[in-house]
Amino acid sequence: MTIDVTGQTRQKTVTWQDPLPTARLGRELSGLEYLTGIAEGRIPPPISAHFGMRWVSVAEGDVVLAATPDESLYNPIGTVHGGVAATLLDSAVACAVHSTLPAGVGYTSVELKVNYLRAISGSVGEIRAHGWVVKAGSRVAFAEGDIRDGQGKVLATASSTCLIIKP
Repeated sequence: MTIDVTGQTRQKTVTWQDPLPTARLGRELSGLEYLTGIAEGRIPPPISAHFGMRWVSVAEGDVVLAATPDESLYNPIGTVHGGVAATLLDSAVACAVHSTLPAGVGYTSVELKVNYLRAISGSVGEIRAHGWVVKAGSRVAFAEGDIRDGQGKVLATASSTCLIIKP
């Protein structure tokens, strides 16, 4: 059997800056100051370029990111790979936690649970990942989030546990 896979070839160029100076700066600022700098374009966000992620809003305990997925993010069955949704959700919920931390205090995700409710395609348009802190703590923080399309339909949800790392 021969399968015709001819089609239009497209290109996508991703550029980014060295993330290490940005990470060092992140240790000098509070989480809210650091993430606000990213949202305002004063600090380059390391992973955002790979997914076309844009920062919509940052407040203490609350972060909204946006992206417009395309076919370059498809999995073998022809929808946006679930890892893209997981990455957007992990970024939104973890950064919501980060926004509550003082300078010099870090975090890492120790658990992320994602529920995929609807398939995401390249024709969906802009999607928004919203993350919010449910409970901030001195050693562990809990956050939740969702991804919605332009009509407000929930596409995926997440819950996360982050370990707080003090110097």
